[in-house]
Amino acid sequence: MKFTDGYWLLREGVTADHPAEVLDVTESDGALEIHAPTRPIRTRGDLMTGPVMTINAHTPMPDVIGLTLTHFSGEQPRGPEFEIAESEEAAPQISYDDEHATLTSGSLSVRVARTGSWQVEFLAGGRTLTSSGAKSMGIMRDATGAHYLREQLRLGVGTSVYGLGERFGPLVKNGQVVDIWQADGGTCSEQAYKNVPFFLTDAGYGVFVDHPGKVSFEVASEVVSRVQFSAETQELTYYVIYGPTPKDILRKYTALTGRPALPPPWSFGLWLSTSFTTSYDEETVTSFVDGMRERELPLSVFHFDCFWMREFNWCDFQWDPRVFPDPEGMLARLKAKDLRVCVWINPYIAQRSPLFAEGKALGHLLRRPDGSVWQWDLWQPGMALVDFTSPAARDWYAAKLEALLAQGVDCFKTDFGERVPVDVAWSDGSDPERMHNYYTYLYNRTVFDVLRKHRGEEEAVVFARSATAGSQQFPVHWGGDCEATYESMAESLRGGLSLGLSGFGYWSHDIGGFEGTPSPALFKRWLAFGLLSSHSRLHGSSSYRVPWLFDEESVDVARHFINLKLRLMPYLYEAARTAHTEGVPMMRAMVLEFPDDPGCAHLERQYMLGSDLLVAPVFSDEGDVSYYVPEGTWTHLLGGRTVTGPRWVREQHGFQSVPLLVRPGAVIPVGAVDDRPDYDHADGVTLRAFGLERGAQVTVRVGEVVFTVVREGDTLRASCSDPAAPWGLAAGEREVRAKAGTGFLSLELG
Repeated sequence: MKFTDGYWLLREGVTADHPAEVLDVTESDGALEIHAPTRPIRTRGDLMTGPVMTINAHTPMPDVIGLTLTHFSGEQPRGPEFEIAESEEAAPQISYDDEHATLTSGSLSVRVARTGSWQVEFLAGGRTLTSSGAKSMGIMRDATGAHYLREQLRLGVGTSVYGLGERFGPLVKNGQVVDIWQADGGTCSEQAYKNVPFFLTDAGYGVFVDHPGKVSFEVASEVVSRVQFSAETQELTYYVIYGPTPKDILRKYTALTGRPALPPPWSFGLWLSTSFTTSYDEETVTSFVDGMRERELPLSVFHFDCFWMREFNWCDFQWDPRVFPDPEGMLARLKAKDLRVCVWINPYIAQRSPLFAEGKALGHLLRRPDGSVWQWDLWQPGMALVDFTSPAARDWYAAKLEALLAQGVDCFKTDFGERVPVDVAWSDGSDPERMHNYYTYLYNRTVFDVLRKHRGEEEAVVFARSATAGSQQFPVHWGGDCEATYESMAESLRGGLSLGLSGFGYWSHDIGGFEGTPSPALFKRWLAFGLLSSHSRLHGSSSYRVPWLFDEESVDVARHFINLKLRLMPYLYEAARTAHTEGVPMMRAMVLEFPDDPGCAHLERQYMLGSDLLVAPVFSDEGDVSYYVPEGTWTHLLGGRTVTGPRWVREQHGFQSVPLLVRPGAVIPVGAVDDRPDYDHADGVTLRAFGLERGAQVTVRVGEVVFTVVREGDTLRASCSDPAAPWGLAAGEREVRAKAGTGFLSLELG
């Protein structure tokens, strides 16, 4: 929120107190504690006036330094709190000189001026990353008397800011006002389903504000040379995270807040939904599934949306007996077709649901301060919320899901979780304002834990809409309610890239748009984009999304890109593994791979899929597309043409084509299977080398096998961690049988 009226004045009714100088610095348990009066101390009389800001500098792990700002420390602590990892390797070093006190963690230091006016600097690599100077940090009160803590960090010339969750506006957040506050606002507004109080920059650092409630960011907006954040609280902690690269920042941020789980291979295949308000029964579902098979459109997951349950009963977790009289038999028949099954759920209990009376009696529903159950009519008549702060309520909710798993359900679409009230009393005494954003974390963790318990660590996956910091541990997330327009397709991509820059490894969206029915041309363009995303789902609101309902060409386009994605699974699953082990997302904004190329800073209509594939979706019926190619000679994976950058390229593409370029010097593993995602990716794999210079050596992992590919003259040679290695191929040869019956390895020099 804004506190000032221009640069010189405060807004009407606002008061501000800023640290003026350092009174003293003390050291305790590897932390620095600084007392900073908000008035210059000239006489002893000045020591009797306030306020005084207390700042604690500490480190949870190398290259990460936190500052905790405190005004009044007497408040009773109320949760929830983000779960922050701490490392024994933090080993802070504290030093003093006549002018400064410095705490160092790894390569990052925070330096506080002990003399003169107030100044805090964060330094690394021999330079100042950012700083907080005079009138930056502050104790602010508005016209109502509400109490805020505010910080402003200097933003260098040319520095771009990214992240802050899945946001659908411009990818670069400079000039924007962002409130971290969960909302069910669709994909076309400044509101967001996934709010994360973390941003990274292309200047070597990121910032995580460790406050689960509402945090307001003014990103080069209130003061154009600073990033400002504030929260209504008496104590506020933020962490500065040193990279130096954007990838390094994400690695360290996700080490701090949690790394994404690794989704099972089958989840990367195509998901098909009943859609939302359409009419369907088992016969309809079977016609879709069989229609996909008859048209050779590989399908991995079938999803039942809301109306698998009876109307006005969401959620009771009971199949509607009028249309699904034999759910166990139906699920068995679907699984006999080699499908996984997903069903829609949410954390709300409608008054008509039998679970409402049960949850009320057991005390598992969220209550008002007077003890009555909190209810409203928005979404479901008389609905209540499950109180996930109660362990007993979590177990109760989990038991309902366990019954569905026993029937044959494999995973859940965890919808909603954003519209959480603040005029309530949580069972564990949590602060309602802090729980508003955090609720989704408890909700999705509860569901994910059920799946881990009953399906195993390697099989657990959800399809979640809402999220906050730390929710990246419970994948997968999708982009919410987009419209069937090219504009919405583009805003969806912006949201996904922004989410990836906020620590989330995997992301999906509704192919063709959710609201409305796409034209055949739009549907085909979105198919290419959706099947070159981390996860791929056909889903809509009031109309079905099976390709043949658009036109026959849609069937051909769908088949082409489904087959392509499944052949790319050896490459894609290793990108997924990187998201899991390092926190670097599968779908990457160009700045993440090319932080030193200023041409990539603002790119938001293209992305890297993994480290080596550039994707530029087509946003027009006619197929006109422009995209930026970084330095080097890139190769079109579909066709083999080369493009040399750095430069902008204009092309026109048919529906079975899209700019999909391979990075110079890359080796792409291509699988031998194109009808399912969960196969032995190393068996029969083709290692396709693109622009590999003579003498170059590239290491490629495929499953448990690590290949080393070397170009010797015009020959590619491969060795691997398997005892059946090495292989050698002369130029022009396409495959050689591996030893010990391990299948085929192909090498292709492009």
